[in-house]
Amino acid sequence: MPDSKTPDIRSRKAEHLSLCETDQVAFSDKTTLFEAMDLIHEALPEMAISEIDLSVNFAGKTLAAPLIIAAMTGGVEDADPINRDLAALAEELGIGFGFGSQRPLLEKRIQAGYAVRDRAPSTLILGNIGIIQARDASTGDLQSMVDECGTDALCVHLNPAMEVIQAGGDQDFRGGLETLQRLHEDLKVPIVVKETGCGLSRSVGKRIQAIGIEWADCSGAGGTSWVGVETLRARAKTQALGERFWDWGIPTAASVAQLNGLNLGICATGGVKNGLDIAKAIALGARCGGMARPVLQAYARGGMDEARDLLQGVIDEIRLACLLTGSRTPADLANKPIRVNTQLADWFASDSELAIRSRA
Repeated sequence: MPDSKTPDIRSRKAEHLSLCETDQVAFSDKTTLFEAMDLIHEALPEMAISEIDLSVNFAGKTLAAPLIIAAMTGGVEDADPINRDLAALAEELGIGFGFGSQRPLLEKRIQAGYAVRDRAPSTLILGNIGIIQARDASTGDLQSMVDECGTDALCVHLNPAMEVIQAGGDQDFRGGLETLQRLHEDLKVPIVVKETGCGLSRSVGKRIQAIGIEWADCSGAGGTSWVGVETLRARAKTQALGERFWDWGIPTAASVAQLNGLNLGICATGGVKNGLDIAKAIALGARCGGMARPVLQAYARGGMDEARDLLQGVIDEIRLACLLTGSRTPADLANKPIRVNTQLADWFASDSELAIRSRA
């Protein structure tokens, strides 16, 4: 049964959804840094575009193209038709779909927005829970949440910057790595470690790889600032902090570069606007890319038709980028030379192959 906290959660989720349909929650000055790199044109690709195979594996399932409708919403009635329609589009196009935070479902308060498997019987569906909620929940409760939604993997999001700014947000972030290890060892689905708009560093990548985790969603800076979202919702106590840290984080392209070479399957999210951004992310070492706010905005403008057109256009752009780099597969693209400027090159790790494949 819903308790006294249910209206607060429902209100917060509704505000998140409304704010993310606009551009007022974008980063102020920081960008993804995808503009700081170029793919090298191949004028003699020696292939037909129909020969290009965009399929990739992420979190144990095959995608027809390296694209995921990234985590956006859930836990409010308005999310239900959105998630069901977008999951159906993911099924139609053979791409992935991710829920927003499932904390309302875990706490047995709100089910709205989390029942999509009937619309997407075979596509990759990613669950989503915060690291603090995962820490404080039993493995059995988390497994029940996964089973209820039929999710193929569970994203565990790390969001200390957002939480500190959020009114009533979490303040104690101890025990995160231990929690991830417990879930990796005990849950029956893969764990995807993700951020919420601030990016993952190489240090974090090494720590999660050392405990056996294979999948990461960098969710870097340059798209939606979730610090900004909470700043717009914040009370006076945290508003000033939020304004100061609005642009905090590692740019998305830089975060992918930081994780390169750690044997992690990386999804690049955070300000990804189009298929060329995803192609660049793949060239930096990502397995696939994810988009959230552009898809939500397209859906708000024109429903499933406009969202479908956007997503198909992104897939077409990835395919063309492969052709124009002489890449028959995304794996081929990941081995092509790239050109970067010093702003992005400064993020390359010394133990990564990127410094060899690129030139500033």
